Amino acid sequence: MKLYTKQYVIISSILSAILVATLFSFGIYFFSNNKDNIASVIPKNNDTEFTKIIDDDYITETKHNEIIAEKILNDFSGYTQDELQNISVYEKCNEAVVNITTQTMAYDWFYIPYATEGGSGSGSIIDTRGYVLTNVHVIENSTKIFISLADGSQYEGKVVGIDTASDLAVLKFDPPKEVVLKTISFADSENLKVGQKVIAIGNPFALERTMTTGIISGLGRPIQTSKTTIIRDMIQTDSAINPGNSGGPLLDTKGRMIGINTMIYSTSGSSAGIGFAVPVSTAKRVVSDLIKFGKVRRGVIQAKVIPMNASIARYANLKISTGMLVSEVDKNSNAAQAGIRAGTQSVQYGSRFNSQTIYLGGDIIVAIDKIQIATYADYLSAIESKKPGDTVNITLMRDGHKIETKITLAEEY
Repeated sequence: MKLYTKQYVIISSILSAILVATLFSFGIYFFSNNKDNIASVIPKNNDTEFTKIIDDDYITETKHNEIIAEKILNDFSGYTQDELQNISVYEKCNEAVVNITTQTMAYDWFYIPYATEGGSGSGSIIDTRGYVLTNVHVIENSTKIFISLADGSQYEGKVVGIDTASDLAVLKFDPPKEVVLKTISFADSENLKVGQKVIAIGNPFALERTMTTGIISGLGRPIQTSKTTIIRDMIQTDSAINPGNSGGPLLDTKGRMIGINTMIYSTSGSSAGIGFAVPVSTAKRVVSDLIKFGKVRRGVIQAKVIPMNASIARYANLKISTGMLVSEVDKNSNAAQAGIRAGTQSVQYGSRFNSQTIYLGGDIIVAIDKIQIATYADYLSAIESKKPGDTVNITLMRDGHKIETKITLAEEY
């Protein structure tokens, strides 16, 4: 449905009225100057009836235009431009937002398994074949997944692929052939600006297809979602995001997806005006691999690395206690070809009942492409967006000195 501003409607109505008046005046002029000719073909006793037909046609056409104009004004008068924009985005996108519910497996007192209600969240239909984009945490630990559409129909979904590094998952359901699915298109998240208006649609607290609005509050936020996972370049928004919104779309004012709503910062579990969305640039890269391969193909450094800490630094008499210690390197690996050195001193590391053998004396990775590496999560997130064959710059600490080298990333083991 097209939306028009109030000013546009008023101007259009005025122009229409002028056009109708002009045509009518021309008709009167033509009739006046050709009444003798007209009289020759119209019987005299029908003059009154003929005039009545002209008048009725004019009145009918005029009233028709007035009715249309009045209807448009009644439909949209009283709405601001901002409100009309919100309405347009909702009508365009809400039917492409799905409600996702799951079942999980539980066990009774006798360890007999039974299905129980799991979590719920949101998702976006991104392909008319039934592909749905959502968050991994919406469907994790589920034994069954159900996808509900705007018309009330429900389908069982299956997992196409998941990527815990970005918390994104692709599901698939199979609607009947006669069902035409509405989809949400991807925008370009590279040109976003703080202050830009955004719109979120989801299913908070199981209230289906709820819309909230806000602005982009920050860009490029690195958010740690687990001990080993940092998602970089997250979009921060003050658009209300509550439990159940996860996996739903964050949209621009044209109804295009710029992010996938993922989490909130809150001490109570409800929206506190600080929500985060995975940028659609990440989704574009991840979704393609998930549909093709069921996983994301990422480049890796072929070396066994250990997170540095104060205990290792003291034992090895090192001045640095952060970064990734290179413990082992295979001789034919990309790490060996790049000149990265492994450790040589064998020690037992860990608790008494859960120890492992590591090797001290090797290089310590402190930066990848100028991203500082302090923890294992930093290390993984620094190469999260890299593919096999990509070349990255590595900064190493060796014998108290910084060394720069390049390495071509390999296919994951």
